[in-house]
Amino acid sequence: MNRRDFLTTSASVMVGTALSGCASFGGSSGVPGDGDFLGVDATDLATLIRRGDVTPSELLEWSILRAEAVNPKLNALVIEHFDHARDRAAKGRLPKGPFRGVPFLLKDLGITLEGTVTSHGSRFFKGAVATGTSTLVERYEAAGLVIFGKTASPEFGSSSSTESLAWGETHNPWQTEYSSGGSSGGSAALVAAGVVPIAHASDGGGSIRIPASCCGLFGLKPTRGLTPTGPNFFDKNAGLSINHAVSRTVRDSAALLDATAGPAPFDPYLAPAPERAYLDEVGRDPGSLLIGIQRRATLPTETHPDCLRALDETAHLCESLGHRLEEIEPPPLPGAELWYTFGVMRGTSIAMLVQARERELGRKATPDDLEPQNWSEYQRALGYSAIDHETQRQLVYRWARDVVAHQSRFAAVLSPTLAGPPPKLGVLDPAHPDETFANAAMSMTGFTMAYNLSGQPAMSVPLDVNEGGLPIGSMFAGRLGGEGVLLRLAAQLEEAKPWRARWPALV
Repeated sequence: MNRRDFLTTSASVMVGTALSGCASFGGSSGVPGDGDFLGVDATDLATLIRRGDVTPSELLEWSILRAEAVNPKLNALVIEHFDHARDRAAKGRLPKGPFRGVPFLLKDLGITLEGTVTSHGSRFFKGAVATGTSTLVERYEAAGLVIFGKTASPEFGSSSSTESLAWGETHNPWQTEYSSGGSSGGSAALVAAGVVPIAHASDGGGSIRIPASCCGLFGLKPTRGLTPTGPNFFDKNAGLSINHAVSRTVRDSAALLDATAGPAPFDPYLAPAPERAYLDEVGRDPGSLLIGIQRRATLPTETHPDCLRALDETAHLCESLGHRLEEIEPPPLPGAELWYTFGVMRGTSIAMLVQARERELGRKATPDDLEPQNWSEYQRALGYSAIDHETQRQLVYRWARDVVAHQSRFAAVLSPTLAGPPPKLGVLDPAHPDETFANAAMSMTGFTMAYNLSGQPAMSVPLDVNEGGLPIGSMFAGRLGGEGVLLRLAAQLEEAKPWRARWPALV
């Protein structure tokens, strides 16, 4: 049977009977199509596989077909390794992990799977085949996930919109003329379009939470050090960057964190150990939480009325659930100095990556190899001294303490995820990083960046859609190691104002 015959015949039979036995499904399952796997989260997909209702190979072929159907409209899946995934799914090489046989996608940035390309969104790295596998990817595979491709990222993750000269623009499935956010915009677009229920994402300034907000998904940035970054990058950007996922359901994010969290040898940061399994937090009563409500961005940018309306609705929802809210000012962080510090950290990371590629290729990078903004960052980084870098790294840690102390009274702090709705594609055009570009970038990161500095967990929860039909996320930041509280709160919000059955028009 070929793959298209499978989609149109076998799938309808298998799913029609299989879903009826899954505890989380019934007459209001949220599945928008009959006879397919749209709306089935990773937790239930794994249950179907364990019961023998579908095989890993069949599920993989369904996801590949779904990707082939939507990707021409999205440009979100940029590197395919279908044969690698088919071989792994078909030959019984899948461990009996919690996600055995569930299709999965990696972001094309900062993470590797041996024998496959990671381009970091850059023309200079096209064709760069990895000679090893990242520790986090090893954990994904140990959990049983079947990785069949990589998703679009802006070059080196340096933009809040997934647009690059290497791969082009990635479109938002809610309205394709708009950005899916960045830098994990490819992953968010494909999860929102139903290709996979959960996908890898990373966050160095908001890059999990921003695309989650733009695409109507749940996105949790964990505590610094909770997931491993090695062995290629043990301390990326002074701990500003961390990996996890974007997902349709809270429980999938929690279960994936259970499968991947914990220190690896030589990790420079140690996150607090959880009180219990993260999945056990989902559905657990959060109690009455003291929540700070922050209306102004940390960076000097105005907040759009759509985002403030969504913030007020989320605050009222929290109060109706028994939580107590108090106003809180933005964390006491500098403006221009903060941008400079991020620039030194990011520029140094780019320089290390580019110079490693130069050694592989046996030639120097040129302005034609990198996008204008990143070429400028690279040139500036060549002039930094060790003292410059260490000075800025120490500032990161000092400001981190300031943010944590500022919010210490609160179990969580609520704010908009973004200062504005998703921007149109082209506003953050990498070929023209002008003043408009800078203002849009600040609008996208104005609330998120503080928690990359502090290392606190923070999540975007997809509770609202504006009048134009674009998702608007609400962000909650917790205490260090406070993923349990955030997951309890997120699950409570998910039950009170469900988003699972809400799908973009493209689906």
